Amino acid sequence: MDDKTILSRISDLVDEEHRLRSTAQSGHTGTDDDARTRLRELEESLDQCWDLLRRRRAARQAHGDPESQGARPVPEVERYLQ
Repeated sequence: MDDKTILSRISDLVDEEHRLRSTAQSGHTGTDDDARTRLRELEESLDQCWDLLRRRRAARQAHGDPESQGARPVPEVERYLQ
């Protein structure tokens, strides 16, 4: 996966997140539990994508191979300190 593909995926995830949040704010949600679950999944996927993009850029900057970087598992990415 190249940077352009990752950025496109981030854009798609953000668009879906905005649609879900907008729908929730207008009171037209399906089931609140389903919406919350999906939002959590979107947030986790976004964290994974941003992590991968940052590591690919760091590898490139250090004259390494960005293609050697892969997505880390959600539990690993979610344990990072902000």
